[in-house]
Amino acid sequence: MRKHSLTFEELVNENKKQLLEDPEALSKIEKRIEDRQAQKENEKLKKNA
Repeated sequence: MRKHSLTFEELVNENKKQLLEDPEALSKIEKRIEDRQAQKENEKLKKNA
């Protein structure tokens, strides 16, 4: 018998639960987001200069 495969929504919820239980992983994600936002802001400022 085939193993029950998870739906996309179930995979997302499982991933979310794992991330919420891992503060180090959350910190890495937050840092990546902040770095991307800072990079976009710098590019925007360079264009307008």
